[in-house]
Amino acid sequence: MAGSSSGFVAGLTAAALATVGFLAFQASATVPAGLAKPRTGDAPGVSTSKAPRDRKEPDALPDGSGTGQRVVYSVDDDRVWLVGESSKVKRTFRVTPGSVDPLPGVYTVTSRSNATTGTDGSAIEHVVRFATVDSVTIGFSTVVRAASAPPDPALKTGGIRESRAEGDAMWDFATIGRPVVVIP
Repeated sequence: MAGSSSGFVAGLTAAALATVGFLAFQASATVPAGLAKPRTGDAPGVSTSKAPRDRKEPDALPDGSGTGQRVVYSVDDDRVWLVGESSKVKRTFRVTPGSVDPLPGVYTVTSRSNATTGTDGSAIEHVVRFATVDSVTIGFSTVVRAASAPPDPALKTGGIRESRAEGDAMWDFATIGRPVVVIP
């Protein structure tokens, strides 16, 4: 009896995973075309040119990164700012980018996953997705357990990795629809 019930549970689990996978595919296929693409003209005050950095305070929020509550990600500096009300920086931290960078522009958080497996085979959590470049999904995440084998160097990855504490802060802050401003 124990063997038959575990087979039944495994079957139910497989069916549930297939259903979730199908629904995720359907959801991604029905997202309006403009949601995952940069909209540089939609956000006043956002500059996609190389913003001058404050040499005395390199962690300072760059000029031209928009207004209001938002996530700001600098591709050149591998740094993120979580910006709250009145454009006050709540937190800033360094990140490790994947092999594919998003283009400068304004995006929104389009989906989130509490836990999944990254393209590189690592167990990841607190995934916050906001863009797609050449069929590679771009988002912030935290590695829970690294893959057992090193990833193929030719593998295109869009995971922008954060420490556990920063991943928790991003997860709490970057809800669906939150603007993500990508600057050079």
